Amino acid sequence: MKRHYLLLLMAACMTAACTTTDNQAQPADTASAVIQAATQQIGHQVRLIERSGQILNPRTVQNGHVQYIPIDDWTSGFFPGTMWYMYDLTGDSTWIPYAIKYTENLDSVKNLRWHHDIGFMINTSYGNALRCTGNQAYADVIVEAARSLCTRFRPAAGVIQSWDETRGWQGTRGWMCPVIIDNMMNLEILFKATQLTGDSSFYQIAVSHADQTLQHHFRPDGSCYHVVDYDKEQGGVRSRQTAQGYADESAWARGQGWALYGFALCYRYTGDERYLEQCRRVHDFIFGDANMPADLVPYWDYDAPDIPNEPRDASAAAVIASALYELAQYIPEYRQEADRIVESLSTPNYLALVGTNGNFLLMHSVGSIPHDAEIDVPLNYADYYFLEALLRQKGQLLEKR
Repeated sequence: MKRHYLLLLMAACMTAACTTTDNQAQPADTASAVIQAATQQIGHQVRLIERSGQILNPRTVQNGHVQYIPIDDWTSGFFPGTMWYMYDLTGDSTWIPYAIKYTENLDSVKNLRWHHDIGFMINTSYGNALRCTGNQAYADVIVEAARSLCTRFRPAAGVIQSWDETRGWQGTRGWMCPVIIDNMMNLEILFKATQLTGDSSFYQIAVSHADQTLQHHFRPDGSCYHVVDYDKEQGGVRSRQTAQGYADESAWARGQGWALYGFALCYRYTGDERYLEQCRRVHDFIFGDANMPADLVPYWDYDAPDIPNEPRDASAAAVIASALYELAQYIPEYRQEADRIVESLSTPNYLALVGTNGNFLLMHSVGSIPHDAEIDVPLNYADYYFLEALLRQKGQLLEKR
């Protein structure tokens, strides 16, 4: 993306429709305190990166040091997306050039075809850029990224393959066409591509994937498996397992959040009542499970063996809260649980002191305990979905059917 768009996009952002649609909000003192902390924490993080003279993308903290990631990491869109959300929350135009700079650094990601998370990466960055600016150059990136994602569609199974079965640690599991529940989050870029182009093939692939997930990924109690391995040549399910949860039959907390959020997205774009009903079932599992803590920030897995001495996952809580605010447009009582989660995440139990936590906002998230990776640390996507939940609590970002 050419840098000469910068001044044009800055002007466009100033007049964009990133507006509040209702006046509902958490108590003003709590909201203002969180926004102030975010401004200081994330602002200092940006300043440190700018002083380096590089374009760096922070993901987490390891051994006391911020870990930066390449642009093909699945989490690379969250930091640019956070810049757009900080502009939304503060109205401060000084965030705009950073948002543009860190978003446009991901331009080549639109051609990524070796994993499914291109939807995460481009929607969180370029999706927000398009929302705030209306610039069609950003729409073009979204559409090209959707085309790349569609190359992973396996017609016989009717799903988008998540991971290549021969790559990395995934290649040791004996899978043929692994699909993870996280993949539901990538469908939004396909729905948007149909809106932007009028080409219904993107929409059809998204619906096919959602329908297969609806049929094969869930247990009778509403909880979901993490990984379903399909036969990509003949169709059908080969196995149901986990990669990041405690056990194949356990309920990995963030996976339940992806399921809730993903089917909420599908309902928004299709109006299919089956998807809203599935959200109800997932919700009822999440909040009906005996191991859900009183503050509604779940343990990393609902069936982890050492509860209550297991790590919490603030990232799962943030994803769930954001999804609940969207669903509250149709099921109003869900807002109460969303408010309780946001209130919990806004306390010192999870909200880091300014100047600590590697300048990330939230503490106590979990990446993957089975891989001994990112345990009880900050994560860039926890911050992103927490800020998104705050915006939705204020009535922003909500697109009702």
